Amino acid sequence: MTVINRFCDDHYVYSIDESFLRFTGFSKIINDWADYGHTIRRAVWRETGLPVGVGFGITPTLAKAANHAAKKLSGYNGVAVINDDISRQEILTRMDVTDVWGIGSRLGRKLKIMGIKSAWDLANQNPKAMRHMFSVVVERTVSELNGIACLSWDEVKQNKKEIYSTRSFGERVSDLNTLKSALVTHAAIVGRKLRKQQSLAKRLVIFAASSPHEDAYYKKSLLYDFPIPTSDTSVIANAVSDVIDDIFKANTRFYRCGIGAIELESELFQQADMFSVSEDKPKMMECLDVINKRYGVGTLSIGSEKLTKSWNMKRAFLSPHYTTRWSDIPIIDCD
Repeated sequence: MTVINRFCDDHYVYSIDESFLRFTGFSKIINDWADYGHTIRRAVWRETGLPVGVGFGITPTLAKAANHAAKKLSGYNGVAVINDDISRQEILTRMDVTDVWGIGSRLGRKLKIMGIKSAWDLANQNPKAMRHMFSVVVERTVSELNGIACLSWDEVKQNKKEIYSTRSFGERVSDLNTLKSALVTHAAIVGRKLRKQQSLAKRLVIFAASSPHEDAYYKKSLLYDFPIPTSDTSVIANAVSDVIDDIFKANTRFYRCGIGAIELESELFQQADMFSVSEDKPKMMECLDVINKRYGVGTLSIGSEKLTKSWNMKRAFLSPHYTTRWSDIPIIDCD
C-alpha cells in the first residue's frame, strides 16, 4: 500500500490487498491512463515482487469493474481503463453480472432469471425499477455502472466474510447446561457483529473441544444451515439448542468452544421468500443493541446465556483501565 499511495495523496485502504485512489484533477497532467497504470504496476513489482491489477473508472463500481477486467479478461495485461462509453460497454459486456461489485452469486442468480446476465445488461436497467424490485443498493450499483457516482469512501469499507466468536474456558466444563450457556453467549456475540456490519449468515459452524494435551482428546464440529439467512441472536441461539445434544459428550472435560457465521450476505440485498417464514425479530434486535450499547454488553441477553457463568475465562490479572474506569485510576498519597 505504501508504494501505491505514493502515486496519489487521496487514497482509501479497502482491504489488506486492495486500495482505492482518487485522481480528481489529474486529467490535466496524465495523458495516458493505461500507461500510468503500468507505471504503478512496475513500481509495485520492483519494490515488493507482487503482481497487481490496476483499474481506472469514474466511479468506484466502474473502477472495480476495470480492475476485474485487468486481472481476469484477456487483452488488458493487468491494466484496464473505463473512461468513455466505448470502453465501458466493451468491459461490462464481457463481465458476468455476478462479478459486479456488491452483486454476488445469490442475487446474480435472481438477475439471470430475469435475463440480466452481464454487467452491461444490469447497466441498462432502470435504476428506480431495480430499487423497487431489490434495494437502494442495487439502484446505486446501476447508477454507478452508468458513471453516476453514488458511493463515498465511507461506503466502500469491506465487510468480514466470516465472523467467529471462540474462547477457552476459565475451568474445564463437563455438564451440558454450562456448555450450552457458553455457546449461546458466543451466538449473541456473533449476532451482534453480524448486525453491526449489516450481514446475514446462511450457515453456522458450531464446535466444542477438550484440551489436545489430554489423553481422551475430543472435538466435535457441526454445520447448521438456516432456511433464511439471519442475524437474529434468538434464531442463532435456537440453532445451538438444536445441535447441543450432538456436540456434547458425557464425561468429557471441555476446554474450548465457539461459533462461526459463514456464507455471509448483505442484508441490503435480502429478498422475501414466499415459501418460508422468517423468524427474525428486527425491532427486538434493534432494542437489544441500543440498550446493550448504552448500559453495557450483556445488560439484556438470551435467557440460556444465564444458565451459568462458571465457564468464563479467568480475569483476575487484567490490566487496569486507567483511562476509562474511575476505580482504576491510581491514587497518589501526597502527605
